[in-house]
Amino acid sequence: MTRTLPAGITVTARVPASSANLGPGFDSLGIALGLYDEIVVRTTESGLTIRVEGEGADDVPWGPSHLVVRAIERGLESMGAWADGLDVVCRNAIPHSRGLGSSASAVVGGLAAGRGLAAKFDPELDCDDAELVQLASEFEGHPDNAAASVLGGIVVSWTELPADPSVDHHARTYRAVRLDPHPALCATILIPEERSATAHTRGLLPELVPHGDAAFNASRAALAVVALTQRPDLLLPATADRLHQMYRAAALPLTTAWVTRLREAGIAAIVSGAGPTVLAFSAGELPAELREQAAADGLRVVTPTISDGVRVD
Repeated sequence: MTRTLPAGITVTARVPASSANLGPGFDSLGIALGLYDEIVVRTTESGLTIRVEGEGADDVPWGPSHLVVRAIERGLESMGAWADGLDVVCRNAIPHSRGLGSSASAVVGGLAAGRGLAAKFDPELDCDDAELVQLASEFEGHPDNAAASVLGGIVVSWTELPADPSVDHHARTYRAVRLDPHPALCATILIPEERSATAHTRGLLPELVPHGDAAFNASRAALAVVALTQRPDLLLPATADRLHQMYRAAALPLTTAWVTRLREAGIAAIVSGAGPTVLAFSAGELPAELREQAAADGLRVVTPTISDGVRVD
């Protein structure tokens, strides 16, 4: 039975950006970064009002098709709740189409806000993080960004298919575990003005890769878990990749140039998600000279914290 929430319940969801892949961990490794979108939702008597401030305010629909609105409604539905009216305010700081998980953050924030509304009405209507990872990943089609925004820290995620062949092959279980980063680990992002569509850059990847490249990435992905959590001195070899970055390089010339420049300087730089943002790991901030050169190339240099997951108040 669906329970209709009364008007006047308000929640605020604060959700971090994320970066996926982390070099070799294609569609499996992710990290939460301290750039935050904030979603304020209030139940009303009827109708929908939505306001978007900051990043993407001029680029997204302000109506029922808005990703956050759809996620709020899905979150309510998953807990057997509904609201006749919603007032939604989105304050966005995560750049769109830059490889920082903006769509996953919108989904996670909306789902968490829906969960928060239901839990304020009745604490027994809450759900755990595993369910939130599942719901968010169903929107995204893979769990790396979504899991990072839910759980925070560093995540290892995977997808399980039904063992029974008679079960709908579209039914998938998405799972993830959180790892705590090494205390000395510092993340820096170089954000270009240009945008990149994930659908386009994913389309550049081949259907088949050489066995040697697959074996190379398997070893580096395992090493990345060690480097990010225990041995930051191993970050440079641990973030090497042969599965996706080289295939996208021609479409991301500035990104590729800066990944190469930083790695030649001994800094573990990678393409953040599908790009075009560059993510660099080190034991401290980037040297001032490199920061100045990046700014001169039109890149915004940001040193975010490695964040906890979504928070609802």
